[in-house]
Order: sequence, then C-alpha cells, then structure tokens
Amino acid sequence: MEVKKHTCFIIMPFATTNTHDENYWNEHYENFLEPIITEIGNIKVSRSSPMRSDILKGIIKDLIHANIVVADLTDSNPNVFWELGVRQSFKHGTVTIAEEGTKLPFDISSKGTLFYHNKNHLKTKEFTSKLKNAVLDCIKNPKRPDSNVLETLTGRGTIQEITLRDEIRRKLDALIVEYESNYKSFNLIVNEIRQNRRANMPGKGIRTERLRKTCLELLITHRYFDTT
Repeated sequence: MEVKKHTCFIIMPFATTNTHDENYWNEHYENFLEPIITEIGNIKVSRSSPMRSDILKGIIKDLIHANIVVADLTDSNPNVFWELGVRQSFKHGTVTIAEEGTKLPFDISSKGTLFYHNKNHLKTKEFTSKLKNAVLDCIKNPKRPDSNVLETLTGRGTIQEITLRDEIRRKLDALIVEYESNYKSFNLIVNEIRQNRRANMPGKGIRTERLRKTCLELLITHRYFDTT
C-alpha cells in the first residue's frame, strides 16, 4: 500500500526582485530548497509557477491545503507577503526563511525566521539542519500554533469565542421571548375554557393560538448550548 506523501508548498518570487533575477530564484528552488526538503523523505515539494493556468486560484488552494508552507521573505516581495497572509489566515504549519541580512517588517519580526547564507558553508549546513527540523515539526505537530492570525481568531478569550458567545446569547434571548409568548397564549386558552365551563357553555368555540416553535427547533437541531 502506497503511503500518502505530505505536501510542502514553497512561497517565493519567480521573477526578478531587488537583488536577484529570475534565474537565481529558479536555481534557489531547484538546487537548494527543494533538495533539502525532499531529502527528509515522503514529501512532495512544489512552488507557484507563472506558466500555470488560473495561477491565483491554484496558489490559494496550495496555500490552504498544503501540510507545510515554507515562505522565503528575501527582498520583501509583495506577492510573498500576500501569500503568507493567506496561509496564516487558514492554517498553521508555516516556516519562514530569509537570506541573511534581510530586514523583516515589524509584523513578521516576532515570528521565528531561519536565515540562510549563500556563501558560508558552515552557516548553510546549520540552516539545512534547522529547516529540516522545522518541516518535521510541522508534520509531527500540525496543530502547533505559528499563526498570530489564527491565535487571535480562535480559542478562549479570542474574537471568535466572543462572537460565538454573543450569537448564543441572541439565540437564548429569542428562545425566552418565544417561551413567554407561548406561555401567554396557553394561559389565554386555559382561562377561556374555564370561563365557558362556568357559564355552562361547553359547546362554545374557544380561541385558537398558534404556538411558536422556531427557536425551540433550532435549539434541538443545533444544540448550541454545548458550545458554551
């Protein structure tokens, strides 16, 4: 039985940037990054390509579904930062790297970034080891937080929890209003039956009230109490 491979998508420029041309980036991928990650084993490595049709949709799918994403922040390429933002909005399992000397924006500086050196063998060897370990960690601990976006939006005390709590509170308020309305209608019916009996008019028609049940059905269907 064939073992399913992990997927690693590399975010990086594929055209000329401030200090490197297109050939450099192609070689950087083919002769440096891809071999390092492939050497780990059981990992399919890919990158975005300008030759693909409908490239933007393809990139977004890769960013969301890949087990690991490696983002090269060298030269502060706008496309790379945009793609990194997309990835960090959907999934953990992202490793950021950059050429030594790269000045990272404040928003990224708090994230642990691995720096490589093209002309220093010892530093390159150290980088290779750290990159492999980081990729393996993404595989072994896919839910380990590494996205400030997701950490802000999910979990206790976050925006998502506050929003969910407010939504549940509105549903409960609607359920209470529905109950009070049904209670009032039921009492009116009971009182009218009693008045008819006292007046010895058992055959007289009684008022009919349609009891409301929308909120109760929503509670039974979605069991939103369980999320609190």
